Amino acid sequence: MSTLRIAIGGIHIESSTFTPYVSGAEDFTVLRGTELLGRYPWIGGADPEGEFADVQWVPLVHARALPGGVVSREFFESWHADFFDRLAAAHAEAPIDGVLFDIHGAMTVQDMRDAEGMIAAEITEMLPEAMIAAPMDLHGNVSPRLFAATDILTCYRTAPHVDTWETRLRAARELCGALRAGRRPAKARVAVPILLPGEQTSTSVEPAASIYRSIDELVGPGVHDVSVWMGFPWADEPRCHAAVVAYGDDERAVGQAAGEMAGRLWAAAEEFSFVGPTATVPRAIELAREASDHPFIISDTGDNPGAGGTGDSPAVLHALLDAEMPALFAALFDPVSVARARELGEGGVGVFCLGGREIEGRVLRCFDSEGVESAVVQAGQVRVIATAKRTQYARANQYEAAGEPLEAQSIIVCKIGYLEPDLAAAARGWVMALSSGAVDQDLLRIGHRNLSAPLFPFHRGFVPELEVEVVGPSQR
Repeated sequence: MSTLRIAIGGIHIESSTFTPYVSGAEDFTVLRGTELLGRYPWIGGADPEGEFADVQWVPLVHARALPGGVVSREFFESWHADFFDRLAAAHAEAPIDGVLFDIHGAMTVQDMRDAEGMIAAEITEMLPEAMIAAPMDLHGNVSPRLFAATDILTCYRTAPHVDTWETRLRAARELCGALRAGRRPAKARVAVPILLPGEQTSTSVEPAASIYRSIDELVGPGVHDVSVWMGFPWADEPRCHAAVVAYGDDERAVGQAAGEMAGRLWAAAEEFSFVGPTATVPRAIELAREASDHPFIISDTGDNPGAGGTGDSPAVLHALLDAEMPALFAALFDPVSVARARELGEGGVGVFCLGGREIEGRVLRCFDSEGVESAVVQAGQVRVIATAKRTQYARANQYEAAGEPLEAQSIIVCKIGYLEPDLAAAARGWVMALSSGAVDQDLLRIGHRNLSAPLFPFHRGFVPELEVEVVGPSQR
């Protein structure tokens, strides 16, 4: 059995171009070498006689960050040089057969468009004989350049995302299968002119639930996989829109499957709606006050760090303080308040400037959570979790670290969109406050200038052609 040499690495971030925050080196977790290989369960715990027994995984570099603003050119160029230096050195040592290009698909770099497509094209230029597979987030974007440069594209099938590792494993298996067969798969792409927030396209509800479930109907003889990308709505690039990609052995079947799925997606355009109840900020606070079962959660949707929000918008916090309603606010990106809390110490009382408003606060707790200096400050009736880095409070263990377990709360205001699994399990009531911000749910008021057109819901009353681009197995 000949050994396959597959390089593995990438960069994973979702970038809102409407967020003034710039994502730099301090925001990324960077893995290399054996530490990078340990990221992938099928490598670290691999059975030497298992399905990857004939694979030598060659680690490059992988960088991952919480969604944020555009990536600084300085950090990107540093990562880029590291990635390609390692790839060139590995290939010089012995030919690289394939690359598992592990990305999100919605990164924007300062003064650059379609960064992932550019990187994939550079990999192809360096390794023209190698095959490239890219597992992606379904909120990524599939540009013509990314599609042209890769052999296998696949994405998550759930939002909230509970199949991230399943998706990466699927990409790895398909890449290895194609390499063993010695034949590139046929592939097809359809650009679908829809761009909606993830809170309107969750796979927890219809029509997305049925659309993603129907993938299994289209996978079969000649078609290995069909994937549906909803695109990233808070970046202003022409590539930001929905897309369908299929690949497999049969060129004709792959094209038909991609076209069929694209038709289903477009037919449902008008059916997409919010995954949960929505309200204005004042009404959301009223609903929380009226709730009889707890915890009741208010999503501060317009400033969701999990979609690239700044994490420091004070609009909902100030409304909560004005309402004088006991609640937990999780969390406010406010390194100055964290430093002030640590200066005062637990139990200390002093003046804090929370979101630009001076208010007397008492320090309830100073703690570190996952390497982030944090504090809980009692301000009026509200307990505010302040963090020294942008952080999304989505998991139960984060609340426990703050000394504020989910089940003990009455009302939680969380900077999030749809509820992640731990929050959904804890909530006894929930509303998405349609707050303004860099990741505003009302896309039409954000101010895009560079999107493709026509594009739903920015334009209505048009019928797209849904052209299927098919690439045969003899081509890239």
